[in-house]
Amino acid sequence: MKVAVFLCTCGGSLAERIDPRQVGSRVGALPQVAAWKTCDFLCSEDGKSFLRAEVAAGKPDRVVIGACSPREYEAAFRQVMGAAGLNPYLMQMVNLREQVAWVTPDPTQATCKAVALLRGAVARVLRHEPLEKKGIEACPDALVIGAGPAGLKAALTLAEAGRKVTLVEKSAVLGGRPVHCEEVFPAMECGSCMLEPVLGEVLHGAHADNIEVLTLAEVAEVAGYFGNFTAKIRQHPRYVNPELCIGCNECIPPCPVSRPNPYDLGLGTAKAISFPFAGALPNEPYLDDGSCLRFQGEDCRLCQQACPVEGAVDFEDRERVLERAAGAIVVAVGAALYDCKNLPALGYGTLAGVYTSAEFERLLASNGPTGGEILTPEGTPPQAVAIIHCVGSLDAKHMPYCSGVCCQYAFKYNHLIRKKLPGTAVHHLYKELVAPGKEDFALYEQLRQETGASLIRYRELAEVSVERANGNRLVRYHDSSGAEGALRAGLVVLCPAMTPSEEARRLAAILDVPLDRFGFFEELHGRLDAAQSKLRGVYLAGACQAPMNIQESVSRAMAAAGYILAGLAPGKQLEIEPVVAAVNAERCSGCRTCGAVCPFKAISFTADEGRAEVNALLCRGCGTCGAACPAGAIRCHHFTSEQVLAEMEGVLV
Repeated sequence: MKVAVFLCTCGGSLAERIDPRQVGSRVGALPQVAAWKTCDFLCSEDGKSFLRAEVAAGKPDRVVIGACSPREYEAAFRQVMGAAGLNPYLMQMVNLREQVAWVTPDPTQATCKAVALLRGAVARVLRHEPLEKKGIEACPDALVIGAGPAGLKAALTLAEAGRKVTLVEKSAVLGGRPVHCEEVFPAMECGSCMLEPVLGEVLHGAHADNIEVLTLAEVAEVAGYFGNFTAKIRQHPRYVNPELCIGCNECIPPCPVSRPNPYDLGLGTAKAISFPFAGALPNEPYLDDGSCLRFQGEDCRLCQQACPVEGAVDFEDRERVLERAAGAIVVAVGAALYDCKNLPALGYGTLAGVYTSAEFERLLASNGPTGGEILTPEGTPPQAVAIIHCVGSLDAKHMPYCSGVCCQYAFKYNHLIRKKLPGTAVHHLYKELVAPGKEDFALYEQLRQETGASLIRYRELAEVSVERANGNRLVRYHDSSGAEGALRAGLVVLCPAMTPSEEARRLAAILDVPLDRFGFFEELHGRLDAAQSKLRGVYLAGACQAPMNIQESVSRAMAAAGYILAGLAPGKQLEIEPVVAAVNAERCSGCRTCGAVCPFKAISFTADEGRAEVNALLCRGCGTCGAACPAGAIRCHHFTSEQVLAEMEGVLV
């Protein structure tokens, strides 16, 4: 069996530490080596042409290349091998730059080290097997979970490219958290108005036929793998037929039941049948069967009788379980806010007039419970408002990270309070201030220039408390110098940390994707592959992976859509890399050790005997399962035990 060895001198930089002549004489003397060649830059176009010509002319059985990192150029050299008529996997690459020349100052030692590594590569490559890539048909469509800004943008981008998208939203309304906001920092745009063009395109635009919108729905089960997922979606009944409803509002006034409005976070009331809020899309009311008299045993039909369209209010509507196929999944379920009841000294939940930022957003909104008026619990405009930053953030006992957006909306509150109530003082108590970006500092600068606003830095949140005092809220604190202070406020607004949503853990278990130590969805790589999860085919968008603002969320959504469009082109087969693990079923005992250690969830088990099976499309060939298998039942193609042991023996000779 003939082996050809090629050494790239990297423009002479390798030759400074490694003597090519000595290496050539010693490696070329090996009985298996039929040819020895050097080249200045194998990675250049001229170098690759030289390599292709030499391999095509010499027709070696195997090739070894001594050069730089395989991570950079192994794929390129494999393409050259294929063009020269040699199976690409009959080549072995040795990293002589990073692992020898750059880290071994003594030329004699470096030369000996290079010889040893090349000798090991020759012994290894003799045991290489020709491998072939395979292809499978894939579904080009997508499932998007969550209809906030990230989910909407991902769905619309995919639909515009001709893909079919199933958009699943657990609430009755599209838009996520921004549609609850009257104004959004930093440009003070109306939240729902900002999203209206996207919502309009999703519901009624030129590509709306490519998007199936499922509200009041949640993903219940997912099976399959990248290119061929099957999802079961449970949709709660709306009791309003969207194909018949004209959104006229006639069904709502006759309803005799009032309940806490979940979209006002319980601060206002809504009828048992109602729109989530004025201007909500889709423009269809929904009926809450938990409060409707008809579902409590009474024969109430007032809403149905008031409806001018027969059949639009449908009490016979039932929960449905839908099944949809998708090649890829985008998770965009957003985030939640830290539970301020975990900080009882701040009075949330026990002291009237203490609100979270989400509740204060609804108090500021013209379609909220107070019509946009800022009032104390006593019904009067506050003389002062205290805004407490970093509630639960930057605190090892609660959430150690900074959410990033809290300061921005706190500065926005300052602007809105001063706009609506010019004589009201606004006190900001903060641990740290964050104002990044080219636009986000503007509201902070405005705050600093106002005479009615103050910034007070506290040391630890444990030293801040809120108590009742003569019709006001009294905020006590220790400032950054340690001095005690107190101020009176008609309202107190808490800015809590952004945390993973309740949906995250449930969905992570269904999708079999990992969460990070904080409970957010974990990225494949936090810097280079932040839109991919650890499971191939499942992509992440928005605040489900970390606290982030709307702009960042939409950018991640576009990245996720880009991955799907590139990887699942219609008519294109998915290419399966052959460097994967394979199971010898006769030796497998079904101990499931391999499944527990596989970082890519590529191993499943047969229903009958519980033996391991490797999904080649998900496997990344890391070899973890093969190393962990106590029976040696898993063989990793291109990294077999025989190949690795031969390489070790060659190095140690």
